[in-house]
Amino acid sequence: MTSDQPATALPAGYRFRQLTSADRHALLDLDTWAFPDPHSVDEFDALALPLTWERAVGVEADGVAGPSGRGGLAAVRASYPFAEFPVPGATLPTAGLTWVGVHPQHRRRGLLTAMIGQHLERCRERGEALSALFAAETAIYGRFGYGKAADDLRLTVPRGAALRDVPGADEHSVRIEHADRVRHGELVARLHRAPGLPTAPGGLNRPGWATRESDALWDSYWSDPKTFRTGGRESLRVVVVERDGEPRGYATFRRTLDWQVTGPRGTVHTGDVVALDAAAARALWGVLLDLDLMATTEPFLLATDDPVTSLLVDPRAAAPRVADNVWVRVVDVPAALAGRRYQAEVDVVLGVADARLPDNAGSWRLRAAAFGEASCERTDAAPDLELDVRELGAAYLGGTSLAALAGAGLVTERTPGALARASAAFGWPVAPACGWVF
Repeated sequence: MTSDQPATALPAGYRFRQLTSADRHALLDLDTWAFPDPHSVDEFDALALPLTWERAVGVEADGVAGPSGRGGLAAVRASYPFAEFPVPGATLPTAGLTWVGVHPQHRRRGLLTAMIGQHLERCRERGEALSALFAAETAIYGRFGYGKAADDLRLTVPRGAALRDVPGADEHSVRIEHADRVRHGELVARLHRAPGLPTAPGGLNRPGWATRESDALWDSYWSDPKTFRTGGRESLRVVVVERDGEPRGYATFRRTLDWQVTGPRGTVHTGDVVALDAAAARALWGVLLDLDLMATTEPFLLATDDPVTSLLVDPRAAAPRVADNVWVRVVDVPAALAGRRYQAEVDVVLGVADARLPDNAGSWRLRAAAFGEASCERTDAAPDLELDVRELGAAYLGGTSLAALAGAGLVTERTPGALARASAAFGWPVAPACGWVF
């Protein structure tokens, strides 16, 4: 692809095609080429597919046989329409980029670059100020302007690990049941999307905490075929904690049992862990960390400030590891910056570089009151800070400090004191995280 071609240009012999449900088998076949898996395409075909088809686009290749006489798929990408994606103090329409894959025969030909270019154009057309994703390979998406905006915590907690007491925790009753959509679907959906989750003080929301906003996503969540239970895991279970008959938290989990010479050494693998307040969180973790025949509990995708990190008397024994969580691409600079809230008053001119979306490039004056309304307008004034849109995305959810990025040479301070003020404003009291991979 030559430098004077548009970002969405495909090489000769390739063309974009809108996908429909009739392309289901072809899409799954392409996906198993891009992401090798021991299951057959027919086995995948039996699963509930979470895609929003009108947002799924394929790349056809000449000379590759496909269904109904059409060209076969060489690549694919899709997105989820997050109408209310949580950002600091607010929500914004966001495209959750997903199902991105290229057949190994068609690599290194510019297909991914063209797909991402088209995706960003579609975001602008739909009024989506942000695009977010989970990165299969972290080295790929930075060059398209995505910044690592959140981390999550992985733990291996010994059974019976001591927890600090929380008043009211022992007033909760507990239900441990087979997870069932009819019985638990409304409860799970309601608690997962409750404002301020999970356990965010003062009504502050958790940036990045995307909820499943479509029936297709919930169908996939509740789908539990035995064929896809890896490592000897049991069917999906749920624990619900209630107070005065009102559900206050839930967690989904699967156990695996391992018998050793020393006795049973099972593992609890958690999915969602959601609580409305500290007492419910203490009650919930008290159950998850003390199930019979288990040796450890391994939570997945916890926020770095999840309540359990403060409740554990010996957090070091849980062997904490941090991994990258949500990546964010700012698609519309003024809409994105005016659409969130800031934890300190700020008046700063940001010089933004964006090689892929030129409308974002230039100087932008951001003004906001602490936790109040914000505005962002183009200006001819000299920038106080200069940064690439990738670093703007990394700092956007409040989990990555502008000062830390400046320490790595990725943000340049032109006006003394501007970096400290902007860093304080862009932060957020609650760590960003998404509790599921999209």
